[in-house]
Amino acid sequence: MTLYVRFAAHMDALLDAMVAAGDLPSVINRKAVTVEPPRDASHGDLATNAAMVLAKAAGTNPRALAEKIAARLDALDEVASVSIAGPGFLNMSLTPETWAAELRAIEQLGADYGRSDSGAGVTVNVEYVSANPTGPMHMGHCRGAVVGDALATLLEAIGHKVIREYYINDAGGQVDVLARSVHLRYREALGEDIGEIPEGLYPGAYLVPVGHKLATHHGAKFVGAEESEWLALFRGQAVAAMMDMIRDDLALLGIHHDVFASEAELQAAKKPEAAEAWLRARDLVYDGVLEAPKGETPEDWEPVELPLFRSSRFGDDQDRPIKKSNGSWTYFGADMAYHFQKAQSADQLIDIWGADHAGTVKRIQAAVAALTEGKARFDVKLVQMVRLLRDGEPVKMSKRAGNFVTLADVVREVGKDVVRFTMLTRKADAQMDFDFAKVVEASKDNPVFYVQYAHARIASLGRRAAEAGVELPAPDLSRLGTEELALVKLAAQYPRIIEAAAQAREPHRIAFFLGDLAAAFHGWWNMGNDDAARRIIVVNDPETTSVRLFLARQIGQIVRNGLALMGVEALSEMQ
Repeated sequence: MTLYVRFAAHMDALLDAMVAAGDLPSVINRKAVTVEPPRDASHGDLATNAAMVLAKAAGTNPRALAEKIAARLDALDEVASVSIAGPGFLNMSLTPETWAAELRAIEQLGADYGRSDSGAGVTVNVEYVSANPTGPMHMGHCRGAVVGDALATLLEAIGHKVIREYYINDAGGQVDVLARSVHLRYREALGEDIGEIPEGLYPGAYLVPVGHKLATHHGAKFVGAEESEWLALFRGQAVAAMMDMIRDDLALLGIHHDVFASEAELQAAKKPEAAEAWLRARDLVYDGVLEAPKGETPEDWEPVELPLFRSSRFGDDQDRPIKKSNGSWTYFGADMAYHFQKAQSADQLIDIWGADHAGTVKRIQAAVAALTEGKARFDVKLVQMVRLLRDGEPVKMSKRAGNFVTLADVVREVGKDVVRFTMLTRKADAQMDFDFAKVVEASKDNPVFYVQYAHARIASLGRRAAEAGVELPAPDLSRLGTEELALVKLAAQYPRIIEAAAQAREPHRIAFFLGDLAAAFHGWWNMGNDDAARRIIVVNDPETTSVRLFLARQIGQIVRNGLALMGVEALSEMQ
């Protein structure tokens, strides 16, 4: 049991004892009670707000309740002292032995340090990427792919069963355009001079092999045929080829999905009809007329009765049509049915969307609330686009023009780990620049390098100690100094960072923490540059060397653990 989990348990036991003693009422809400590092490290090692949040229910003032809690905290062997700050905050200083024990716990748990089972028994479906199957992955898809994959791994780390899902939008008009584009390449493969690709079709050369394969298999059968004879066939072949390409591109980033759900199959299986029937049975879909568009009404607008979902009942600003006037499903109607399907096999749902989908968040949240009767937690994480820079100038991307920068090109240029780490160095909904020069720069201003360099430095210590012929005794952790203890205290926050990041659905917090830990480690290392006695390896002092090397190795373990959650390999040597 790691330190913060243990002290949360101490607090529970302490409050139970206070209930038994009559100091607290038997029914009291403790959910808001926290045990965390104080904002100001000079105040101590841990702080709790227990007295502040429980005083009203206890019928007393916070300071008086804090005094009773402080007496019980002070009795714990791990606590060196307790103080009351302000109106009733409690600050604790822990014994050096407690921090030494946590350092031992890092060694003993190894790769499992920071992992927990707090999410056990809860299945979470994380849907991410879900790019239209009309071409290879480009950098516009990359950030959402990495955020989704890292989030899925993070949720697994706290014990959730996770379903990684990709939704294939293969039922809309864009895949018909794809099929027509492939038909053009099919004719080209049979020797026809197709000239310049017509406006509105996909011009990318990535469709040439698809057209060639169809030409080889079918010959000239569909050259002059009516579109109705070949559209469905070409659409299916083209989508399959694009999905193979997309899977290969994602594999370059180490991303693999468990489920690929097809919109076309969803509609063929009558899932939207089933969702509509379920909602109608609960009076959540009705036949009505949409309000006229605000402002100047278009001349061709006329009121049409449509099936409408009572989205406004669940926080949306208006009810939403699930079908068009021609009887086909709206995008929202199909998407609603898709989420209904996902909710059958998961307790919680997470969608990773591009920021351009922000306008549809409320309606789909309303649909999920209705379809799960409010029982399923549903989060939508919006991811801002990435602006690519080369030589300080923006790199333009246009899929329709066929000159976009592919994800594969970027991974091959700078490496998978650089791409993944960089995509997590900012909050997902914040703008990001990806500068080809800066992401590979050997500088403390480059967080990828700075964290990897910390791990490489740690890995080098063992080699250097061996080369120096230092015979190391078992580490005596009572020799940890002030600077070393400060590093232990920071490292010990790792498990709570993982828990908080998973609960908030924010994997970038791992990168932020690793950056802080790396900076603290580099600062500790650099003390030896000015004072030989403060070096990690002190050749004529094996006892000190043993303790410092042990500490460094545990810091390295946490860096490896954090990088693994990000899908990044920890480097032992920098190239």
